[in-house]
Amino acid sequence: MKLSNIVIDESAKLDVLDLYGKTTDKEGFIVEKESITQRVLTPNGEEIHIDEWAGIIKGSEEFVKSDAFSLIELAKKLE
Repeated sequence: MKLSNIVIDESAKLDVLDLYGKTTDKEGFIVEKESITQRVLTPNGEEIHIDEWAGIIKGSEEFVKSDAFSLIELAKKLE
């Protein structure tokens, strides 16, 4: 299986989120743009801060944290 990597520069994160109809709240958590109070959740049901955000899985809006555990779980899914 071939995996593609896209690296998002820190300054472009908000632009990428905007493409998916997302933004951040005043605390820096990713939220739905239409409902600023509705925070985006990871597959494990965790709220995700912009500084923890690693990306979005292709074909869905599954947000992934950048910690080792989350990235290992993602790699297992993609096998």
